[in-house]
Amino acid sequence: MIFISPHLVKVFYKTMNSATQKHVALISVHGDPAIEIGKEEAGGQNVYVRQVGKALAKLGWQVDMFTRKASREQSSIVQHSSNCRTIRLVAGPEEFVPRDNIFGYAPEFVQAFLDFQQQNGIEYGLVHTNYWISSWVGMELKKIQGSKQVHTYHSLGAIKYKSVSTIPLIAKTRLSVEKAVLETAERIVATSPQEKEHMRSLVSTKGNIDIIPCGTDIKRFGSIDRQQARESLEIDPETNVVLYVGRFDQRKGIETLVRAVAQSKSRSQGNLKLIIGGGSRPGQSDGIERDRIEQIIDELGMRDFTIFPGRLGDKILPNYYAAANVCVVPSYYEPFGLVAIEAMASGTPVVASDVGGLQFTVISEETGLLAPPKDDAAFAAAIDRILMNPAWQRQLGQAARKRVETKFSWDGVAAQLSRLYSQLLEAENVASTAQTAAVSA
Repeated sequence: MIFISPHLVKVFYKTMNSATQKHVALISVHGDPAIEIGKEEAGGQNVYVRQVGKALAKLGWQVDMFTRKASREQSSIVQHSSNCRTIRLVAGPEEFVPRDNIFGYAPEFVQAFLDFQQQNGIEYGLVHTNYWISSWVGMELKKIQGSKQVHTYHSLGAIKYKSVSTIPLIAKTRLSVEKAVLETAERIVATSPQEKEHMRSLVSTKGNIDIIPCGTDIKRFGSIDRQQARESLEIDPETNVVLYVGRFDQRKGIETLVRAVAQSKSRSQGNLKLIIGGGSRPGQSDGIERDRIEQIIDELGMRDFTIFPGRLGDKILPNYYAAANVCVVPSYYEPFGLVAIEAMASGTPVVASDVGGLQFTVISEETGLLAPPKDDAAFAAAIDRILMNPAWQRQLGQAARKRVETKFSWDGVAAQLSRLYSQLLEAENVASTAQTAAVSA
């Protein structure tokens, strides 16, 4: 009789499952990939996780995207395709919780994740965590069951806390966790060379970093031309349209945009329209910021040419990008800048802050212009340069579309991530096989 230890049995089945199932768990505790984009604290990270998940599924991965259930009315599982789904775990109250208050529920999230695995007969050998709260969950799973961890920051606390006047109580914990994951994860995914440099200079010199950018749907954005878009939105063909898309958050720099438009030369021509698109919830942080922005608009006498269309759903958003003459991304900091490449994919030039990943996505003088953050006059001058030169505007838009096609499609991003995942799992399989052979000998 040959005795085979339980340890060897576990190693064998784990190896077989890794090789045949191609399971991956994308963990985004506070960023629900199935939620409507534009709701409070729902933005680029939510889009990234959902689109990466769906694109990986097309490559043959079984993709489970884990997030926190934020309402009793939400479905526990949302099936996006035959092998891609969002799974909402109960961790803390089933209600909206601001991201700075979620970390206290992270241990509950880990336990709910482990319970889900046990109930469904799955053990995820690879987890791709998103944002610092999720990174802590991933590090706990490494300790408990040896999961390989890939991590994307989406935002660095070391940079964020430089741009805010009030440092939250969670800051010390966040900075510690962000340093730990950089030093322990199998791989960190930076979305731009600038983000990688910030990790090295502000977080830690240790750890393994790959650069894989964010992406966009190059079929959906760019599918409608400006004339058609303006007809659908009832915008006059001769109007100069300046567009902002994003959350109402002071760090997004909307005030800079408003004050820039107020002093732009294009305003005096009388054919200007400022569109500030994004959702807001009265009484919540984004609703408070929208009220503040509207007050500034009234003070500057801009109400007659400024509109707030609210949350821009997936179907209508491409029309707004296509209708615009210029899209402005005035953020104080962006690790990548998803709005910029969505606009560029639509053939619309971008004026963006000269910070972070926007320095990578937007090529100044080629696909748009970069301006110093919080500099109203510089943004005004950049907007005017593009609006007052229609031929150059078209040239910038064409170059912007070409750049996105070449570098920033979701399918291309997923292909790079798929290769990374496969390398990590193959390395684990080789190690497991060697371990099995050593024990057998």
